[in-house]
Amino acid sequence: MNTKGAISSFIEKYYLHFNAASVVDASKAYEAQLNNGAKMLVSLAGAMSTAELGKIFAEMIRQNKVHIISCTGANLEEDIMNLVAHSHYKRVPDYRDLTPEEEWDLLENGLNRVTDTCIPEEEAFRRLQKHIYAIWKEADDNGERYLPHEYMYKLLLSGVLEEYYEIDLKDSWMYAAAEKNLPIVCPGWEDSTMGNIFASYVLKEELKASTIKSGIEYMTFLADWYTDNSKKGIGFFQIGGGIAGDFPICVVPMLYQDMERTDTPFWSYFCQISDSTTSYGSYSGAVPNEKITWGKLDIDTPKYIIESDATIVAPLIFAYLLGM
Repeated sequence: MNTKGAISSFIEKYYLHFNAASVVDASKAYEAQLNNGAKMLVSLAGAMSTAELGKIFAEMIRQNKVHIISCTGANLEEDIMNLVAHSHYKRVPDYRDLTPEEEWDLLENGLNRVTDTCIPEEEAFRRLQKHIYAIWKEADDNGERYLPHEYMYKLLLSGVLEEYYEIDLKDSWMYAAAEKNLPIVCPGWEDSTMGNIFASYVLKEELKASTIKSGIEYMTFLADWYTDNSKKGIGFFQIGGGIAGDFPICVVPMLYQDMERTDTPFWSYFCQISDSTTSYGSYSGAVPNEKITWGKLDIDTPKYIIESDATIVAPLIFAYLLGM
């Protein structure tokens, strides 16, 4: 176990009640999972890569505190975009006050806004496009098929982007994951800029749709991985909600109910950081106990929900796990 540093000591001393106490409880339970030999899935929803979570999440990967990732296509690509175009990003701290006309001006200037941060289209999207297309095309010509994240790993490890690097490479969680060939599940990848770009090449008949493996193949890959790695438990640490969380957590009831593998263990830990309040019919706003009824969590699975901003909370939990 790491010797705890100033950040960990601070939250243990002052984070004593409500959401603050949940941060400490969830951190300690996450650490207990690792100490007991369990593995951990981390899911990334929203725009955590553009929020530069990689500055600490990459170290979590390097120190084996996360063993598999589920993320949206946006998080998969936006970490790399930040790597190659960081200086061209534009921060808009007064984004709440923008008029529709000012939003249009951002579009006209090739700046796509994510809350207070604008991603530069030319330097980010287009810079990646020509290089990822070459990798897609090579696979397409050779009749090869890969999962979306595997193409991104090929892109990073090929070295073709090195001339564009604008941040310290150790702050890119995707590069840390590529170096380890860390398993990634990226459900709904088509709902991303690179997914849209790939679809445009399919429409132009330059690439075949089958060159990208499908979401069903992600689920079957995850089913095999879960089966092979769950002997000492697998925890589920969910940042945000949506498909990045719901898709992978469903592998357990699928194996147990649909495959009739009744010896499949439930997820051994669950924590969600979400600013979605408990609401009617919402997945992101469902309390963890609802997942018991779906065969995802057991009665005694440690369960935590932290109703807060993940850009504030996740770095604190990761800092605790890294002994900071």
